[in-house]
Amino acid sequence: MAKRGYQSNQSKPFLLWIGLSIVVIILDQISKLVVLDTIPHRSSIRVNDFLNWVLVFNPGAAFSFLADGAGWQKWFFIAIGIIATIVMIWLLFRHAQQSIFCFSISMILGGAVGNLIDRFTHGAVVDFIDVYYRQYHWPAFNVADSAITLGTILLILDELRRVIKQR
Repeated sequence: MAKRGYQSNQSKPFLLWIGLSIVVIILDQISKLVVLDTIPHRSSIRVNDFLNWVLVFNPGAAFSFLADGAGWQKWFFIAIGIIATIVMIWLLFRHAQQSIFCFSISMILGGAVGNLIDRFTHGAVVDFIDVYYRQYHWPAFNVADSAITLGTILLILDELRRVIKQR
């Protein structure tokens, strides 16, 4: 009987964390639909002195890692994305009461699934945010990448906080 109480206590926060991931996925996919509908491929729209809107398709991972592969990398990254999604959902359920940890994982999960959807529908990730300084451009990225980055930073800070607290 105690096991059921544990699961019901876990299910409410778990569903909230899954809901946050779904919000990230929706924001990511809506932004990509707008970009796909309004910006021609490989064109650039200047926003200000450090930001452009662009449309590029990245068949690789972060910083175009393995982008030059012969197509096998699509399935490789899809497989990694599916495995990572399963692990993150399990982590959210298992640690649903840990707010910062779960917020971080929810952001990473939402971003990973957003990019996974791109790989299934476009064969590559849709990137459109181009940040630069003079002639130095950061690789183009998207809302999903931003969520993954934020989640990763918070995950590291949460772990550092936990380690310091244990000392």
